[in-house]
Amino acid sequence: MTLSEHVQPTGAVAGYRPERTLRLSVELRRQFKRRRTIGIFALMVALPLILIGALQLGGSEDAGDNARINLVDVATSSGLNFTLFVLFATTGFFLVVVFALCFGDSVASEAQWGSLRYTLATPVPRMRLLRQKWIAALVQSVGALLTLATVAVVAGGITFGFEDIQTPVGVTLDQREGLLRLVGMLGYLAVHLLVVGALAFWFSTITDAPLAAVGGAVFTMFVFAILDQVEQLGSIRDWFPTAQEYAWTDLLQTPVDSADLFRGVVQSLVYAAVFTALAFRHFARRDVTS
Repeated sequence: MTLSEHVQPTGAVAGYRPERTLRLSVELRRQFKRRRTIGIFALMVALPLILIGALQLGGSEDAGDNARINLVDVATSSGLNFTLFVLFATTGFFLVVVFALCFGDSVASEAQWGSLRYTLATPVPRMRLLRQKWIAALVQSVGALLTLATVAVVAGGITFGFEDIQTPVGVTLDQREGLLRLVGMLGYLAVHLLVVGALAFWFSTITDAPLAAVGGAVFTMFVFAILDQVEQLGSIRDWFPTAQEYAWTDLLQTPVDSADLFRGVVQSLVYAAVFTALAFRHFARRDVTS
């Protein structure tokens, strides 16, 4: 057999198929076995239980004397109400960190360990490697969000009852309608939080320090959140990536006001697409052999 019979027209060894390298199932198994991922899911399970304990221990007659009705006031009305409270309490910080960690640690950690160049030498095409890591990070982060909501619904239902949703404005939503709207809220949150995930993923292709990628994304989102409080900026604030982070609460209205929801989804997808494109562009040119 001649040497030419071992080489494909593309120059690759006979039998080599780029699409068979680094299968998604393999990457998912690797990521879900990491202590970081196990720790995230453990926190997602523990947080609703901690909040239930806090609500139970903190219950008093003074708790109902608030002048303004909010999700905290109705958190103990039912398991679904408790779930809404958990989502409201975690949207601004906790879930931002989780998505940033899942995406920001994916590439930078392997670059730090020195295993990234060996993976590419397998050989795995660069764009395929980055795509698999992006999808794996998305599965992890969305899985963490769903875990948080599922534990909150079950644990909250056992503790506070599987009753209808009592909205802060006094409107009641039955169980079926409440669950459907909860699914919509989770979908919106996943899309909105994809912005910080994609930003962290871009930073992860730039630096070899996972902490810098995760911290940079979280810090950037916090800066925008602070600037969003500056009323002098006017309509400019509407274009910030944090502008519609609580638009999912509009799903509690009857009828639902979808204007902010639609704007939030479109704006988040645009931001996520831009940051993801920047990540792929930079990684395609990056020297990972040093």
